[in-house]
Amino acid sequence: MFTRLVRFALVPGSETKAQALADELTPLIAEQPGCQAVTVFGDHGDGEYGIYVLWDSQEHADRAAGVVRPQLDKHLAGSIAAPPEARLFVVLRSA
Repeated sequence: MFTRLVRFALVPGSETKAQALADELTPLIAEQPGCQAVTVFGDHGDGEYGIYVLWDSQEHADRAAGVVRPQLDKHLAGSIAAPPEARLFVVLRSA
């Protein structure tokens, strides 16, 4: 299994934008082949947000990135305080 962690910072006052991103991207990610779980999280206080996705394989994770990343970039356009950081990790253990 693999997990993709995407972290990004939004400019102050972007709570509505963050919720819209979560509402649109969560089902998009969940319907991708190999998605085991997806969580969108954040802190409205400091503007730090992220997306955590558990994948069954690196192949599925990489394929989904090509579908999801353009939609994420569309949501972030004009509202990011720092560029998003995306990493793929091997899951060592999960319960």
